[in-house]
Amino acid sequence: AFLQGSTVTVAFAPRSIPSTSMPSTFHVDTSTTWRPITKTSPSSSSSSTRLFFDLGSMIRNFGKKVTASHILIGPSTSVTGRGMLKDDATAKLLQLKEEIGNDPEKFAAAANEFSSCRATNTKGGDLGEFGPGVMVGPFDKVCFEEEVGVVHGPVSTPFGEHLILIRERTGGD
Repeated sequence: AFLQGSTVTVAFAPRSIPSTSMPSTFHVDTSTTWRPITKTSPSSSSSSTRLFFDLGSMIRNFGKKVTASHILIGPSTSVTGRGMLKDDATAKLLQLKEEIGNDPEKFAAAANEFSSCRATNTKGGDLGEFGPGVMVGPFDKVCFEEEVGVVHGPVSTPFGEHLILIRERTGGD
């Protein structure tokens, strides 16, 4: 809270990532709930890539990792043709949640059939492993604060409506 409304620069030297693939400085705008940051390479001052990191979540959940899957139903204008209006998407996800229960195999099958996420809809909704603060706020909150092995949602984000299956959480307490 003491940083809210200010801009800070965070510098670090990642140990496991070659310095050519990861910038060493991030400029963090703390004026929003989930904070847009610009990635700046050490040799350039241009901000060519927008990333979204929640610094608060990174601090609260330091050392934790989550493996999760999701089913996204994006807006009706989705290029996959699987999008819907928000109310219709919520209703469809509630129906799917009831049919899936907490079964990972049923979840993967539903993600393949219904998800409008082009990156994961052919992989059973698998997002792989990720750390805190890299997903948009409501999604991140569910992944790092809710029960593992359970289908959560619908969760609303700027990308649409989601069901989230937290498959594993490591690190931390």
